[in-house]
Amino acid sequence: MNIVEFEQPDGVLVQFGGQTPLKIANALAAASVPIMGTSPKDIDLAEDREKFGRILGKLKVTCPQYGTGRTLDEVVAVAKTIGFPVLARPSYVLGGRAMEIVYSKEQLIDYIARSADVTAGHPILIDEFLEDAFEFDVDALSDGETVHIGGIMQHIEEAGIHSGDSACVLPPYKITAEALDDIVRITKDLALELNVQGLINLQFAYKDGEIYVLEVNPRASRTIPFVSKTTNVPLARIAAQLATGKKLAEYELNPWDRNNHIAVKEAVLPFNKFPQESIFLSPEMKSTGEVMGISSTFGESFRRAIISSGNKIYHQGTVFVSVNDPDKLNVIPIARDLQEIGFKIVATSGTARELQRNGIPVDPVFKVGEGRPNILDHIMNNDIQIVINTPLGSQSRFDEESIGRACIQKGIMAITTLSGAEAAVRAIRSRQKIQIKSLQAYHS
Repeated sequence: MNIVEFEQPDGVLVQFGGQTPLKIANALAAASVPIMGTSPKDIDLAEDREKFGRILGKLKVTCPQYGTGRTLDEVVAVAKTIGFPVLARPSYVLGGRAMEIVYSKEQLIDYIARSADVTAGHPILIDEFLEDAFEFDVDALSDGETVHIGGIMQHIEEAGIHSGDSACVLPPYKITAEALDDIVRITKDLALELNVQGLINLQFAYKDGEIYVLEVNPRASRTIPFVSKTTNVPLARIAAQLATGKKLAEYELNPWDRNNHIAVKEAVLPFNKFPQESIFLSPEMKSTGEVMGISSTFGESFRRAIISSGNKIYHQGTVFVSVNDPDKLNVIPIARDLQEIGFKIVATSGTARELQRNGIPVDPVFKVGEGRPNILDHIMNNDIQIVINTPLGSQSRFDEESIGRACIQKGIMAITTLSGAEAAVRAIRSRQKIQIKSLQAYHS
């Protein structure tokens, strides 16, 4: 308010500062500060769960089941009604802080006890967690009358990992044309219903042929620079002009999906600076930056993104594989691909048995604490070049954590999701010499 009183601005743009300005938009409007773009009243419609739920109902849009509780009994009752696993989070948090996927009543009670300082005075939100769903991010421009889709990105990691930590691909790489049409239709309907003037960001999940709306933010998202560079459309500049009253019809905007290149956004995770931090990605954001890989193929773009984020890509050596029971069937083609490329496979006893039964040569290796030399010894002795290790839901992760820390020390690529492993196989297969090209050359 001191700045507003001193500068006497014609208006204030609240869309470009993340979540924080949206929280103070109502207070600014109440103090007679002229808000440009999407009005605080419409921002509140997207931020308030009950109001937003009514809008989704009116537009016949599906979202995961959700509920809210203020006491322990209320929260447990809501979670039981929805059914485990659920996503638990305090209301009004940034960056997914204190957000957790909860698999049982006992884990939920433990979560509430641990999060008491964060949740004090605020309700706890419980959402149905869609396991094994694909997640999509959409950035769009609206002038209140028409909507332009800026870009639709698909996350490489499954739903449940914070969008700031997940690698993203533009255009998407695994979705039906019908589901993509649904995403476009829902984006346009919601942007117009919320009377957005400027930018809007939506997050969707795709599971069993069904599209679910996870989140709607009437503001610029962190993916705007990535999408703008990929599509050659200055989204932030146009959004600022729309907020002042310009119309989309005044611009000649290229369709987001007519490019001849594929761009991959990869998060930069600072685990080497925080060796005690868990390497397993979760709803709580851990990345401190991001890089972009761009080329004509998905594998090559992902390879460039991996290299840019500070990881090494090996084209030969030994891969350690240890996956949880639900992943055992789906890891077989990944292990077979790596073996055909020329990698040697080592695995813990359960995973090794599954792979051997499916005709893949594997050397069993001890888990941490089972005997020596164990997998930790092999990593520290530089015998392992890639680790594929998917965590076991709510079970103890002691082994995984110690393996993760050893990988950080040795600069080994540790992959903690099968979708990430599939993408890594494509990157390893892409062996051509990297040809440097400017963004301008891609768009010319």
